[in-house]
Amino acid sequence: MTAHATKDPTPSPTPTHMFNENGVGGIPVETVSYGPHNRQTMDVWWTADGMERPGVFLVHGGWWSSGDKKYMAEITRGYAELGYTVFNLNYRLSTDAAWPAQRTDVLDAIATARRHAARWSFDPKNYVVVGFSAGGHLAASVGTYGNGLQGLKGVVGVSPVTSPLRAYHDGANTTDVAKRRLRESAITLAGGCEPKGKCSRIWASMEVSWHASRKDAPMLAVHSKDEFVPPAQSQVLKEMLGQVGVPVTIFTSPGIQHSSALYREPGVAERVQNWVADRTQ
Repeated sequence: MTAHATKDPTPSPTPTHMFNENGVGGIPVETVSYGPHNRQTMDVWWTADGMERPGVFLVHGGWWSSGDKKYMAEITRGYAELGYTVFNLNYRLSTDAAWPAQRTDVLDAIATARRHAARWSFDPKNYVVVGFSAGGHLAASVGTYGNGLQGLKGVVGVSPVTSPLRAYHDGANTTDVAKRRLRESAITLAGGCEPKGKCSRIWASMEVSWHASRKDAPMLAVHSKDEFVPPAQSQVLKEMLGQVGVPVTIFTSPGIQHSSALYREPGVAERVQNWVADRTQ
């Protein structure tokens, strides 16, 4: 079963070896292409001992229009040292292609990893997706794609923008620069159109909670109490997934830290790692 065979008939390409590095704490690292675009690449960190290990897919943030997997190297290393096979993704930005290209890319990366699981000592029936900010939106969108993805045991969003519509409205009449930028970023993601008329369908596709189904993966959403992507972003998702029996945990940390800065707050990374361990053991 591929991740999205009904959506895109073009098969994901076989991984292309780009470099192999054995000096990162003894953990092999390989960068592979999962598609023809130069952003469709992922770094794979794995333990070459022949064991099948659970996987962690990491999705960076950056307003959907910026960011890069290289900024996730420290977090990637942390999961690799815990014994996971880790896939650190790049994906097409909103300046490269409009929605749903970004979700398609994450699905393609997962499909490629599962198809070549033996290459990286990866258990294709046991993995999670962890996303940050805009990447949290992509992770959650994968978690509610179809009626559950085979092997997906959980989704974590750190400051996840689970509702671009809410971000659009929150940024309409405010002096908060970050909220205003997030609103504009959501419009760019939607191809430059606002959520009305002919564009309403694309915005509906971007709303994570509107795609809840009973076989979706359980989720953990982590927010700072007073950040510009507030805990309320994930509350509707919790309610909608709860209606179909899928648990969503929302953890709120004091302060205003966002995304990877929030992840580095005392105790946050450990909480996320414990949640992931509980679902992949």
